[in-house]
Amino acid sequence: MTKIGIGVQLYTLRSETEKDFRGSLKKVAELGYEGVEFAGYGGLSPRELSELLKELNLTSVGSHVGIHRLQENLDEEIEMNVAIGSKYVACPGWFPPERTEEGFREVVEILKESSRRFAEHGIAFGYHNHSFEFEEKIGDQTMFDAFFSALPENELFVELDVCWAHNAGLDPIGVMKQYAGRTPLLHVKDLRREEGKLLTVELGTGEVDLKPVLEAAEEIGTKWFIVEQDECQNPPFESIAASREWLRQNYR
Repeated sequence: MTKIGIGVQLYTLRSETEKDFRGSLKKVAELGYEGVEFAGYGGLSPRELSELLKELNLTSVGSHVGIHRLQENLDEEIEMNVAIGSKYVACPGWFPPERTEEGFREVVEILKESSRRFAEHGIAFGYHNHSFEFEEKIGDQTMFDAFFSALPENELFVELDVCWAHNAGLDPIGVMKQYAGRTPLLHVKDLRREEGKLLTVELGTGEVDLKPVLEAAEEIGTKWFIVEQDECQNPPFESIAASREWLRQNYR
């Protein structure tokens, strides 16, 4: 069975990439990450970023592209992700002031058009969850299931964030099995609760039972584990180094 690649979502390092984007990617490679998932491109042109990735022997797993950019800057996003060799692009969530059924239908149309356009260039398009998609309903479905029912498997893949599924009270493995074959990217993330606060923490230091998740991921056809911490409790590079080491010890 082919081993799953290990990447990092660069949103985790946003304070570092703002100071030194090129240097940050170099450190990511030195820590043993094979790929990166972008959340912005550091002001580099498609050609510059493509050359940097080749120099560092890093794979562009893909990019997170928000609803606004899908609406207003889709051509730019396509140009960049084609140039850097992304196989995946995902919408990182839907965060209007108020989520309504009418708004849901509108965002589904944006996702459909985005998927169609990316597919013309061989790039799969997906959606990344938070907790609310499991907690809120569209009709008689959870919003999560509604998104993936509204678009077929070949138009919208699942980028499951196991931490937020756990936080919503679900068994992440159950969701993974429900969407087996449709979940090429898995956000591996841990959380801890302290004094009523939810903290995202380094892998293996929180309450999410991650080892069975890693095993199940191979069974359902996942291609990449993506490390992400929404807020690091330690310096960001220390955090992603600790999570990479945990994956070395528990996966490879």
